[in-house]
Amino acid sequence: MHIVDDDESFRKAIERHLRYAGYEVETYASAQHLLDRLPSESEPGCILLDVRLPGLTGPELQERLRELGSTMPIIFMTGYPDIRTTVKTVKAGAEDFLTKPIPSDQLLQAVGRAVAHHNETRGLKNKIDAVRARIAALTPREREVFLLVIRGNPNKQIANALGCTERTIKAHRHRVMEKMQVRCLPELVSLAERIGVSASPTVQAV
Repeated sequence: MHIVDDDESFRKAIERHLRYAGYEVETYASAQHLLDRLPSESEPGCILLDVRLPGLTGPELQERLRELGSTMPIIFMTGYPDIRTTVKTVKAGAEDFLTKPIPSDQLLQAVGRAVAHHNETRGLKNKIDAVRARIAALTPREREVFLLVIRGNPNKQIANALGCTERTIKAHRHRVMEKMQVRCLPELVSLAERIGVSASPTVQAV
């Protein structure tokens, strides 16, 4: 768990509660402090972030972390709640918004939900990264065939579009299926959708 708050006594109190519940905890007195020691996402966790911080504010740190590609959930904490800030941070992906003083049971429930969510997000990200790595291993021609196959083009049309024989396309298609570690077209299409490769109109026969 990562606690970002400039109030030392509050920071230590939250740290004590979380450590007692069995969590490993890191604390930061400012947003910049956390950026200088960017948390690893090798294990599921979350960031407990004060809204009002000297220098970079909590919402500004949230935006910076998003730009850096962080998937770690953020739970905002504030002693001065206002609807506008709450809505803005939640729309930007905040996991929760807690008002100080935070009851121990409310804190632990929010952290538990955030950690579970991060665990799911990490699993999905790992799967997506693995698919992207398989696509990166395709040759340029195999990548062309891959894109045309997932868009529903039959081998004959692909061959016409790429200026080669159907037999050659079948060979490329077989290697694509092997490298992508799938057994059928629906699996291949599913992988493509998972990483955001959208279908486009099929090529026209020449």
